[in-house]
Amino acid sequence: MSSAIYPGSFDPITYGHIDILRRAKKLFSRLLIAIVANPNKAPLFSVSERVGITKETLAEVKICGVEVISYDGLLIECAKVNGVDAIVRGLRANSDFDYEFQMALTNRDLDSEIETVFFMTAGKYSFLSSSIVKEVKHYGGEVSSFVPKTVEDALARKFESLE
Repeated sequence: MSSAIYPGSFDPITYGHIDILRRAKKLFSRLLIAIVANPNKAPLFSVSERVGITKETLAEVKICGVEVISYDGLLIECAKVNGVDAIVRGLRANSDFDYEFQMALTNRDLDSEIETVFFMTAGKYSFLSSSIVKEVKHYGGEVSSFVPKTVEDALARKFESLE
């Protein structure tokens, strides 16, 4: 039985993330989304909000059997604690590859039993990032082609509360 962890900030989850998730789910019998509390970033949503939004989004897009957790610290420690065999990462462009390659090698040095598996994003999501979605929504743009309704509504509520 193979298992994997798909880590990220998911601030918020996008259709690009969902694309990677659907494909990873075909390969791994157990899949976790691990939402990181990264002290080096200033997320729009708190960790608990991101966990809730992600769970609601998975229900909306009808993806079942995926655990959503949060963590802080080293990803490899989270992976070990949760007993996974692999780390799932999505790649959009060369710049992603450079960073992800470095992280994969570091994780391999920390624990050679846990593999990193890369998924190329679908072409239509190659430009998509949570940062772009937040910026477009902040300035009143339409984001329904980038994120499910659950996320769109959460963004609207968040930006309204910040005004």
